[in-house]
Amino acid sequence: MSDTPAPRGKYFDDFVVGDEFVSPARTVTSTDIVNFACLTGDFNEVHTNFEYCKTTPFGEPIAHGPLIYGIMGGLQYASGVNDGTLLALLQIDAWRMLSPVKHGDTIRLHSKVLEKKESSKPDRGVVSFLRQCRKHDGTIAQEMTATLMYRRRPSA
Repeated sequence: MSDTPAPRGKYFDDFVVGDEFVSPARTVTSTDIVNFACLTGDFNEVHTNFEYCKTTPFGEPIAHGPLIYGIMGGLQYASGVNDGTLLALLQIDAWRMLSPVKHGDTIRLHSKVLEKKESSKPDRGVVSFLRQCRKHDGTIAQEMTATLMYRRRPSA
């Protein structure tokens, strides 16, 4: 008997084109925005200067696009889909910022399986998703196609 728990994530074989899932929710805070600025060194005023932001269409600091992208990855993990079965992120296409995310916005990852392909190696396969970051009011903040590699279900 192994001490290693069975993966709770989905295997390549479990994904069906057209399937959709929604992650748990997470509220983005000013602390998230400031911490990301400190981590990356991106202190662009649109993210860090309240007075400057009053002169912009946003009116207040907005989250960095890559911060929200990173949170989306965490939300996908929190959904359990990737736990123990994800092998690699292969590609991001058509990444679009559609609406700003501000302090206090609660977001979820909505993901739809667009395509799946077997790989040349029998123990893995590739799945493409339409990923959308949706705010609590239903507005889409970001959208992209993400291509990931997953383990195949082990034979019994």
